[in-house]
Amino acid sequence: MKVTIVDYNSGNISSVINSFKEVAKDKVNIEITSDLNKIKSSDKVILPGQGSFKSCVDALRNIDGLIDTLNEFVINKKKPLLGICVGLQMFADIGYEETETKGLGWISGKVLKIDNQGGKFKLPHIGWNQINIIKDSKIFKNIKNNSHMYFVHSYEFVPNDKKVISATTNYSSKIVCSVEKENIFGTQFHPEKSDKIGLQIIYNFINL
Repeated sequence: MKVTIVDYNSGNISSVINSFKEVAKDKVNIEITSDLNKIKSSDKVILPGQGSFKSCVDALRNIDGLIDTLNEFVINKKKPLLGICVGLQMFADIGYEETETKGLGWISGKVLKIDNQGGKFKLPHIGWNQINIIKDSKIFKNIKNNSHMYFVHSYEFVPNDKKVISATTNYSSKIVCSVEKENIFGTQFHPEKSDKIGLQIIYNFINL
């Protein structure tokens, strides 16, 4: 099996690479690339994302044909993709970080700044927080409800269809922290920085 981590210059993704390689051992071929043919021939794809919504979308667009290749992989071929942090946020139709920016449109919704209630809650939301699992998602196999995951973000994905939400976390309000729609999976938290529980999520995705 071939699992590809999309490398599109979206910040430091070494912890993502290391975690997937640790879980995969030698049984799964993990590759980090922006080569369109290699992405097309993958069984599963990971879309990481660090930085702003706009900078990540721009970085995807800067690689000729990458968005079309991802659309074909996810929408036409229905192969599994996992988006992490801004990788999840880019599933949306539109984001409002820096400026209004069009997203990938895979899961209808928008990305908005977390309401910090006039400064009561610090932004970015950084550190460990509990997740409330509300849907029996395949990537939460053997994960207990109220497990702690590691977060770093100031913006949240607000999907139009609440049925895609698989977990939420409380920070100022209920924030969507995981989604699942058919073959599309996403986590707002960083499984690669969430210790053994995060590695279990990576294991679950690799073994879908």
